[in-house]
Amino acid sequence: MTVTEFNATLTGSDGEVSGIVKRMPNGVYRFTSIDESLVLVIAKDAEGQWQRVDGTEPYFASWIAELVEQITNVA
Repeated sequence: MTVTEFNATLTGSDGEVSGIVKRMPNGVYRFTSIDESLVLVIAKDAEGQWQRVDGTEPYFASWIAELVEQITNVA
């Protein structure tokens, strides 16, 4: 069974940022914080590496790895 939505947490400069991750049909994952102030959209590139493809600014590059780890744990 493929999970299409789950709770996730990213580490922000002022503490943890809780939100929801949604898996889109095209394999893109979208994290939206509970207060909707933070959005991070990631997908695999042609070489299979996870990349940020959209989202709010500023963002921490480390969030990509944090999100991928959580995606891997629920998949």
